[in-house]
Amino acid sequence: MMKIATVFLWLCSSGVVTSFLVPDGKISVRRTAITSPLFVAPSAEAVSLKKDLLESIQDLRDKQVRDGDFSIDFGVKGGELNQTSRAPQKVSYYAISKDVGQAADKVMSVCDQLSEVCPIDEPTQFLGDKVNGTLAPLNGPWKLLFTTAADASFSKNSTRGDAKIQNVVDAARGRITNVIDFAAKEDGTEPVLKQLNVVIQAVAAGPKRVELTFRYAKVCLTKLFFIPIRWSLYIPVPGPFITRCIVLFYRFFSFGRKAAKQPPKAYFDVLYLDDDLRVHKTGEDNLFVQARESWKDARKYI
Repeated sequence: MMKIATVFLWLCSSGVVTSFLVPDGKISVRRTAITSPLFVAPSAEAVSLKKDLLESIQDLRDKQVRDGDFSIDFGVKGGELNQTSRAPQKVSYYAISKDVGQAADKVMSVCDQLSEVCPIDEPTQFLGDKVNGTLAPLNGPWKLLFTTAADASFSKNSTRGDAKIQNVVDAARGRITNVIDFAAKEDGTEPVLKQLNVVIQAVAAGPKRVELTFRYAKVCLTKLFFIPIRWSLYIPVPGPFITRCIVLFYRFFSFGRKAAKQPPKAYFDVLYLDDDLRVHKTGEDNLFVQARESWKDARKYI
């Protein structure tokens, strides 16, 4: 029997609606276009650079098809996290080949140029504003085009498999959800780990900086002890107070040994933002390039 569940994430005066149709567990998403009145049309230079960016991303992907891709798995052993800080590792595209590394450098160079022509002065405006949050320039879903972060780099030649990634900003609630949809295996078999949602509190710490506090992860699975059944596991992330207590505990009982370090604050700085494209860099110096689904030129890349 088909099970249909429709979940409205938000419904605002601007007509932004997101709905989920779930027949037999298959998730499809329909969204209306999202446009903030705060956006200013990008300059001719920015438009040209956006075209260069997409061409550079296409060139990078072509070279990755030819030369290979990353094989990154979960955790420290999988190369996803730094052994000391447990922060996301920064990948080196040169590890694949010189040509792939140079193609990635080109993408990052265009991003640097775009940061000089950002058409909006305060990308974080209305983030966390319950009244005007739907007008926030960052609000809405953003799909990944490129990144240097190991924890957001997925490929079919790794144990965790390939995946599509999007970042959904609910500005009115000051919440960001990283959504990772894992692809089916080559034989069409559905993966045990179907979807991973990481829910994050987001606070504007300046005109272009967003500070992040990880709240919890929701793991959507398709099996339970080898039995085909859909279920979800919620994994809480310690809040700042609990994290500080843990650090102090280890410092107190270290007795002269190397004490635990205070976890660094998570944040990202918006380098470029318009109605189509978002480029930001995290505190770990990882670059993210994301696009709205409404950007027709970028659809084939997302």
